[in-house]
Amino acid sequence: MKANVGGVDKIARIVLGVALIGLGAAGVLPLWVGLIGIIPLATGLINWCPAYTIFGINSCPTQENKE
Repeated sequence: MKANVGGVDKIARIVLGVALIGLGAAGVLPLWVGLIGIIPLATGLINWCPAYTIFGINSCPTQENKE
């Protein structure tokens, strides 16, 4: 699995995931919505999104060869 989630995208996924889980646990949102928060949280933490792989998206910065 090559990392394809980086930078602002990673931070946004982690914040969204934690927020959804927290709101679901607090009863503000239905529990199933809170459980959906596991997906963005996990993809943000492992830096890999299967949907990005399917659609050929990559938000990780690339390193240029320094020769």
